[in-house]
Amino acid sequence: MGNVHRVAIATDCRDLHFVNVSTASVFEDVHLFGFRSVPTALCYWHDIQCRERPSLLLLGDEKGGVHLMWFLNPFKGLFKNLSMKENSPQRIFVPDLGEHSDMVSYRHIPNIHQGPVTRVMFEPDTNIIMTSSESDTTSVVFMNVTLKQEPYIWKFKQGAKCFDYNASLQLMVTGGGDRAVRLWTPFVTTCPVATLLGHRTTVLDVAIYQAVEQIFSYSRDAELRVWDISSHHCLKTVRLQFPCQQPGRIPEHGNFPFLLLSPPLPVQSHLLVGCKDYLALLRLTETTRGGGGWLTDDRRERGPNLQRGPALSCALYNSTLRQVVTGHADSSVSLWDVETGRRRLQILNTHGEEKLTCMALDSSHRRLITGARNGTIKVWNLLNGLNLHKLEPVTDSEVTGLTCLHDNQLLAVGRSQRIVQYDIAAAKDLHVRADMSWKSSGVHKSHTLAVSQCAALGVIATASHDGEVIIWRLETQGPVLHLQSPTQRAVVPPVDSLLFLQHRAGDRKLRNRGVLVASQAGCLRFWSVTGQTHTYGQFFAPDQTNECVLALSSDQPKNTILVSGDTAGWLQIWDICHFAVDIQNQPVCERPPLLQCWKAHQRALVSVEVLELADRLFVLTASADGSVGLWTKDGDHVGSFGQEVMWNITEPAAYQRKKLSEGTEEERSESDDAGFREVRSQVTDPNNRGETSQKECCSEGHHSVQTASSIRPPENEHEQPQQPLYLREDSCQKVAVCHESRHLFDDIRHGNHC
Repeated sequence: MGNVHRVAIATDCRDLHFVNVSTASVFEDVHLFGFRSVPTALCYWHDIQCRERPSLLLLGDEKGGVHLMWFLNPFKGLFKNLSMKENSPQRIFVPDLGEHSDMVSYRHIPNIHQGPVTRVMFEPDTNIIMTSSESDTTSVVFMNVTLKQEPYIWKFKQGAKCFDYNASLQLMVTGGGDRAVRLWTPFVTTCPVATLLGHRTTVLDVAIYQAVEQIFSYSRDAELRVWDISSHHCLKTVRLQFPCQQPGRIPEHGNFPFLLLSPPLPVQSHLLVGCKDYLALLRLTETTRGGGGWLTDDRRERGPNLQRGPALSCALYNSTLRQVVTGHADSSVSLWDVETGRRRLQILNTHGEEKLTCMALDSSHRRLITGARNGTIKVWNLLNGLNLHKLEPVTDSEVTGLTCLHDNQLLAVGRSQRIVQYDIAAAKDLHVRADMSWKSSGVHKSHTLAVSQCAALGVIATASHDGEVIIWRLETQGPVLHLQSPTQRAVVPPVDSLLFLQHRAGDRKLRNRGVLVASQAGCLRFWSVTGQTHTYGQFFAPDQTNECVLALSSDQPKNTILVSGDTAGWLQIWDICHFAVDIQNQPVCERPPLLQCWKAHQRALVSVEVLELADRLFVLTASADGSVGLWTKDGDHVGSFGQEVMWNITEPAAYQRKKLSEGTEEERSESDDAGFREVRSQVTDPNNRGETSQKECCSEGHHSVQTASSIRPPENEHEQPQQPLYLREDSCQKVAVCHESRHLFDDIRHGNHC
């Protein structure tokens, strides 16, 4: 009890001793006796920032109850100073605590558990009391102090001998007689995030070390294990050698062998481990993961190398949870903290052995929808990784795009050439049936590769392998506009990605201009989908003529920049403030100003997204080489998700421009010494490698436009609020070029035609 300089000691005589340690002479000043049962666990909380606030002492007892003592004026005293014999503690009978109501408020909550309380904690921000027991039916309980809300109850075999909770990391860790260490997301009681195995005897205590985001666990055989929170790997095993240990015998321990001491008192963090009459003092490093402290055996040097994992299919940003979600070809999904680069959660085998191809978020950003090559679609809880729903597949063909409307109506497209709708808003069962009400049968003549929605205009756009873009009205669920760009070749190249410029679409003055960007063989075309339907601008984006653009993004609140990522791993940032917004007889064929360009990855970029964090713009990039990076809009490399050294997004001074490996010198000019190329002029360099493709992109004649009916924005602009845009692409086909149909267009890509 640090603020009042007391130590509370509970005994099996059903009493509590308060020992004063404020002076050199330690003495007991209060003896509280007469509890109904033996106290088995203690917890004390006081507000460090506001010392006048009441402090709280919690006691868990052997009958599963909890006692609460609010000390109303702790600095004036814990109890009323009634008549007291000299040189002896003040004795207070628990039923008589009412006489001290001016100083202490007492309350007893019985029968929370069916067995003795093993741990008790208090979370002041939410007024939650957390308790544990070794009961199978009430292993851990989270309940509000007011008892006006239903408690959260975790149930697992043999219960919890110990637990620890960290509000900042939103993590609870439990240990017990089954020798497993479990990681839980708070308030999700059904399934742990991870189960860490390795201990051979009962886990007596666990502790979360937030400074390096590691977990300590200690078992009855005096074995201490150190776990990494993000990877769930055991970093180190320490077998403590206490003098009291005897060969072949399990040493004796108390109920609370751990004490984690953190700054400011003491200056350096320590871990105290108790065994019988001995204490082990372990000094802890406060460096980040992989920094070479005693906590980890990893001694590799830090460096700017991109962290590569399984091949990526797609990535997106969850602005609500401030997490980056990556989908991998090995059917795994990872959730990353965007502010540090640390992995929060990993879901394995989302679609078994099938390749994951696309992802989307629901309108609440609490659920993730994934699609796979075999046509299956699943819905996942982003807080704990549980599979909530399995959506009825229409065919066993690949799902290439997903988008979720504002009312949680999910639209899926793919090789079936149809638009399939699923109602995941009211779904309560595991299996959700497909809704085939969209008038999409036979409309697309080839399989669909991309889908994008625009709530402001009440439409969605789909693009197919034969180069056709179709605009659909949400209200009628039917096509209203067909757009296609003819080419000098007999076979039209596919449209790789679509992007609606949401700010332009919501602006009455700009919604009739170029609001839809389509990428086709590296050529970016700005289409108008209302009024005069034609391209307002077009230009060839990649620096090399045989590359394509697979990923597009923009700062949607303003649409001042357009970010494109090509198949060579290069990322370009274009100034589109004044591009494709003027009515002209011919579409604009000059490139907009190129603000930044750098090689972000070694292989194709499958996803790019513009993020706004800490009032600054960042760019998320994901590559087929398995790496995911975060950059400032000026090209500074913040870091790669999963790297050893975590970053702090709020410290811009920590971002260092790092020269990434860029291949041979022939690929880039001498200006690449800084690892990126900055271009601030709209004047085209005559030696530019993309000049030929730019001319060919703009040399084509009028574009084919077929109108089913005119498109008018909803009369009420607030009728359909704007939604975040997430592009999903046929990564299997575009990146790996592994589908046989893609080979038909190799001659087009190398022939530099749009």
